[in-house]
Amino acid sequence: MSRRTWLIHLLLVLSCVIVTAPIVFAMVKATQTRAQVLSPSLVPGTELVNNVRAAWTTGNLGVYMRNSLVVAFAVTFGKTLLSLMAATALVYFQFPFKRFFFGFILLTLLTPLEVLVLPLFDLVSQPPPASWEALWAWLRDPRAVLLEPGPFGFGWANTYFAIIVPFLASATGVFLFHQHFRSIPRSLADAAKIDGAGPLRFLANVLVPMSWNTIGALAVIQFVYVWDQYLWPRIIIRREETQVVQVGLSFILNASDRTEWGQVMAAALITILPPLVVFGLLQEQFMRGFALSSDK
Repeated sequence: MSRRTWLIHLLLVLSCVIVTAPIVFAMVKATQTRAQVLSPSLVPGTELVNNVRAAWTTGNLGVYMRNSLVVAFAVTFGKTLLSLMAATALVYFQFPFKRFFFGFILLTLLTPLEVLVLPLFDLVSQPPPASWEALWAWLRDPRAVLLEPGPFGFGWANTYFAIIVPFLASATGVFLFHQHFRSIPRSLADAAKIDGAGPLRFLANVLVPMSWNTIGALAVIQFVYVWDQYLWPRIIIRREETQVVQVGLSFILNASDRTEWGQVMAAALITILPPLVVFGLLQEQFMRGFALSSDK
């Protein structure tokens, strides 16, 4: 084996060690007592069961996990469905400004969530309009529209809706399905139209069965993205019983002046299990979906 090949293999092994080291470190520390965690020892202990039980019960981790599962599955399902419908309209239907709408959707890929936090917080947390007269008076005043917040909102603070609805739109999903649908022969759409299939029947019976790989890839991406959300749930949710798991971990971490690091590490390991399960179930579709996207 040449020196160049040895160097490449060494770099690959080093990369694998760097990537897996934090997980291995957390797994070892989750088995140790607090005194052992604070020591440099990497010898596994015997406290794994006790740390998991304490994190699940006293740390309220079960409630946070339930909330995150509800939010992640609802957002993944809703976002996939809406992306399918939007891409179908953009590819197969003719309507004014279609190219403009598609370009505008792609532009939203460049807008980070942090930029939208303040206006989104006002819209979601404010109560619904007290009267239609007040809303109409605000809309009729151009100065108020430009400079003053509107007298309307959804009143969803501290509810599941506040952390589900804002994430239902996905420019990534629309783009993935748009590219995939363009590879499907137009003759299938013409044949379905001749057979009398409407838009929803064409979507359900033709496009969805031919798009399972793209659906699986998008589902994995969106599930992990929503599961890892911290900023928006931390801002819009104040009640602990509706909080999600990433924020719940910070509660466990700051529960007292004497942080139980073994419990924190055990809780962190538990929280990565659902994304791993989803990825394991959809791994084949995930890989095929990205392989198909890279070919286009």
